[in-house]
Amino acid sequence: MSDVANTHVVLNAEGPQLSTRLSRRAALKRGIFGALALYLGRSGVLPRHAWAFDPTLPATKPAKAKAVIQIWMWGGPPHLDTFDPKPEAGSDYCGPFTSPIATNVSGIRINELLTELAKIADKYSLIRSMTHGVNAHETASYLVQTGRMPGDRIVYPAVGAVVAYFKGQPPEYEGLIPPYIVLTEPQGRFSEAGFLGPRFKPFATGGDPARTPFTVEGIVTPGVTVARQKSRRELLQNLDLLRQVMGDDPQIQEIKQAEEQAYDLILGTSGKAFDPSEEPQEVREKYGTTTFGQSCLVARRMVERGVRYITINYKGWDTHKENFVVMRRKLPEFDRGLASLIQDLADRGLLDSTIVWCCGEFGRTPKIAWEAPWNGGRHHYGPAFSALVAGGGFKGGHVVGATDRTGSEVKDRPVHPTDLIASMYELLGIDPGTTIRHPQGYMVRLIPEPENGATSGGLLREIM
Repeated sequence: MSDVANTHVVLNAEGPQLSTRLSRRAALKRGIFGALALYLGRSGVLPRHAWAFDPTLPATKPAKAKAVIQIWMWGGPPHLDTFDPKPEAGSDYCGPFTSPIATNVSGIRINELLTELAKIADKYSLIRSMTHGVNAHETASYLVQTGRMPGDRIVYPAVGAVVAYFKGQPPEYEGLIPPYIVLTEPQGRFSEAGFLGPRFKPFATGGDPARTPFTVEGIVTPGVTVARQKSRRELLQNLDLLRQVMGDDPQIQEIKQAEEQAYDLILGTSGKAFDPSEEPQEVREKYGTTTFGQSCLVARRMVERGVRYITINYKGWDTHKENFVVMRRKLPEFDRGLASLIQDLADRGLLDSTIVWCCGEFGRTPKIAWEAPWNGGRHHYGPAFSALVAGGGFKGGHVVGATDRTGSEVKDRPVHPTDLIASMYELLGIDPGTTIRHPQGYMVRLIPEPENGATSGGLLREIM
C-alpha cells in the first residue's frame, strides 16, 4: 500500500492531524467526498465565485438583452428551402418547393412548410445576405461562432463563452445553474471556451428532453428515485463527522455551500428548470414532443431562471443526399418548436430581453444535385446563407440584404459573421471593441478591426 493510500485525517484536541492508517470510516468518507468533488467538477456545479476569471473585467454598457438562445443548425440548412425561397429560378434550384407562403409581414415569403413561423414574422427578422465563402464544416463553424478565421496562434472563444465571461459572474449573475448551457451535447467542432479555458465551457446536459425523466448528466440519476436520493443525503450527513467537528472552517463551509447547491440542483427547485414535465401537457405539445421541440421548451425555462446563454445543438442539416426527403421531415418540427419558443417568450414578456439567433455554419448549394448518389442533394455553400434573429433589441418584421435570382451570390448588404456577433454583443451591453486578457498576459480584442484584415459590413443598425 502506498504512503498516500495510508494517510488520512485524525481529529484530536490539537486539530486535524495526518495519520498513516486508513480506517474503514476514512475510506468511506474519502470515497464520498471524492465522488462529490467528481460530481461537482463534471457537472459544472461549483460555488458561484468559481466562475470568476479576471477581477479586472472591462465595464459593460447598458444592455437591452439579458440572455441569448442560439439554435445551431448543425450541418448547414439550405437557405433556398427555408428563409430565402427562389421559385422563379426553376426546379433545378427550388426543387419541389415551388409555393413559398406569405407571412404576416407584407412582402416577406418563406418556405411553404414553415406555416407557424409565417404567422409571427413581425417578431423576427431575416438576414438573407450572410456570407463568408468557407465550405468546410470545422472552419465555418469556428468562423460563424467566434467571428474569427482560424490559423493564428490564438484559439478564440465562441459567443456563449464570451457572454458567460462578461455576464455569468457576480454581481451580474446570481443564478445557481451554470450560465452557459448546451442542449444536449457539445458540437465537438472546436473548443467553445477557446483561450478562456475550462471554466467557460458550456455545461452539456446530455439525455433527451423528449423522454421522461430528462436524465440531465450529473443531476438526474437513471433508476434512482428522489426519495432514495434524499435517503442517501441523510446517510452522508450522518457519516460526516469531520464536518460536524470543523463546522466553522472556511474550506468546510465552502464544501458545504457547494454541496447545498448540488443538492438543490438534484432535489430542489433549481433542478426543475431542466424538467419539461413540469409544464402542462398542452404546452409541451405546442412545442412538439420531439427532442428539438422539448429543447426549445427547456431553453425558455432556463431563461426564466436567469441563465445567460443556451445553445440548442440541432443536428441533421447536412443534406448531401435526398435533401427534400429530409426537409419534409425536419422543417415541420423546426417550424413548430421555434415558432412556439418565440411566441412563448413574447407572451411571457421575455422576448424583449432575450436574443434568439438561428443559423448553421453555412447554406447549401443553390443548384440541386439530382444525379446519383445524391438524388436531390445539396452540398456545403459558404458564399450565401440565411440567419433568423429575434428579440433582445432586434426589430421584427424586416429582411436584411438579398441574394441574386438563384440564391448563389449576395447582391445587397453582405453580412459577415463578425457583424452579427458584434451586433449581439452591442445589444448585450458588451463593447465589441473591448479587450480581454489572454492567459499569457496580452490583451485580445473581442471583434477584430478591419485594418487587421477582418471583413465587415458593420453592425446591423437597420434592425437594432
